[in-house]
Amino acid sequence: MPIIVNLDVMLARRKMSSGELAEKIGITQANLSILKTGKARAVRFSTLDAICRALDCQPGDILEYRKERDDGTGEP
Repeated sequence: MPIIVNLDVMLARRKMSSGELAEKIGITQANLSILKTGKARAVRFSTLDAICRALDCQPGDILEYRKERDDGTGEP
């Protein structure tokens, strides 16, 4: 999938653990893990809003688009 989730990067920049973020935004650590690993098929705007508020960042700091190669490897 060409959408890359950079949540780990923002957590490191803010010196915050996944557990702390999950608690602040009111989701389970399991659901946050699914989002962090890029396995989520969708993200609610309310969840994205809560993440951005907790980490004091923009959605573009968390989500990135990378065009896939035509050979299907996912590499640009």
